[in-house]
Amino acid sequence: MPTSNDETPPARHDWRWLLVVFFATSLVEGLGVSQIFALLPAYLSGMGVDDKDRLAFVGIFSSLIFVVGAPLVPLWGVWADKYSRKAVIARSAIVEAVVFAAVALSREPWQLAASLLLIGLQLGNTGVMLAGIRDVAPRARLGTIIALFGVSGPLGFAIGPTLAGRLIDGLGWSIAAVFALSSALSVATALLVAFGSREVRPEVVPQGRTLDLAYGAVRGVLGDPAVRRIFAIFGVAFLATQMARPYVPVLVEGIVGRGPGLASGIGLVAGTAALLGAIASPLGGAMGDRIGFRSVLVGALAGGGLALAGMPFAANLGLLAVLSVAFAAFTAAVSAMVFGLLATEVPPERRSATLNLVYLPLYGTGIIGPAAGEVVAGSSGVSGPFLVGAAVLAVGALAVGFGGQSVRQAPAGEASALPRDARGASSADSTPD
Repeated sequence: MPTSNDETPPARHDWRWLLVVFFATSLVEGLGVSQIFALLPAYLSGMGVDDKDRLAFVGIFSSLIFVVGAPLVPLWGVWADKYSRKAVIARSAIVEAVVFAAVALSREPWQLAASLLLIGLQLGNTGVMLAGIRDVAPRARLGTIIALFGVSGPLGFAIGPTLAGRLIDGLGWSIAAVFALSSALSVATALLVAFGSREVRPEVVPQGRTLDLAYGAVRGVLGDPAVRRIFAIFGVAFLATQMARPYVPVLVEGIVGRGPGLASGIGLVAGTAALLGAIASPLGGAMGDRIGFRSVLVGALAGGGLALAGMPFAANLGLLAVLSVAFAAFTAAVSAMVFGLLATEVPPERRSATLNLVYLPLYGTGIIGPAAGEVVAGSSGVSGPFLVGAAVLAVGALAVGFGGQSVRQAPAGEASALPRDARGASSADSTPD
């Protein structure tokens, strides 16, 4: 029998240890992926790619990350619930290890491209880990526990470039050696998940054909007009980020040059920004509770656009780092507002499936954004993706600000009910479709 939403889960699973295991797994993934974004331009230069072609290569290669894996994301969640969550999560860590090892061994651009295509096969683990945590954590503390887990990815994105800078500039490591270390860490997390955690089965195991369950859930989520609007807003933020982020290392290179200090400069701009962005996320949520999600969302989109527009004109590394931190903080606030809107706009019976698929806009814009950035950079230089991304965010802010109630502002009483809503989002809330 499924437990009610207010009951404490069985004590057979220690949620604290599960949180540690999943936190480490997500952190290592973010660490390795962030190093790919941070070191890709320098890696391509080391492979002999001409400067005139490098901007195009950066955009195209960044798109490859999501091409293969995006269509499989709905399937991983169904397979995890039907068969084994541990197996699906460990599979992701094993794929990470293979990808990072292949990147480390790449000596030609085509080899690097083939390696990056494989990254898509590691997608789909975050929702599964969230579902596992949700099913074993005390309901009264679920919001706090999930918030702690949510810091893991941004923390990995902060540590990755910073660690790479220390290893390359401080210890004389090669870029390939940095990726080899990330591969070894991924092997460790795969073993940790496989042998250091216990299987957490869902309260309701889905029945039926996998394809019907997976893509039926997608149809159900996207069939809700409110969810479509919120996903569109999230897509705007992701599109701007994915257009500009691959070219941040190129901006750093333009300031510090290609000699010693480049990796450390990238670590400062990319790593510090990601860390402070993670810190800003709960602050954005608190502001949303006080003044309303919609107001904070408009301000975050507009502020992110201003920060992004200023980045290509930064005259020194310090100013670029400040603007990068501001952009990360504003985009973190956008994410917090989107999650809050989903918690208030989506009916309880579809809330769990919707949250599991919340990164669908990321996967789509992860392909479109870098490709569009490559086209813009090819015609207008490295500043183009930042300026166009800023314009995209400005349009999003205007659409939300003048869109009436297309994105509903949660009243204070409803915002205060969010923890209760979160506690109610269990596997029993999900329907098989």
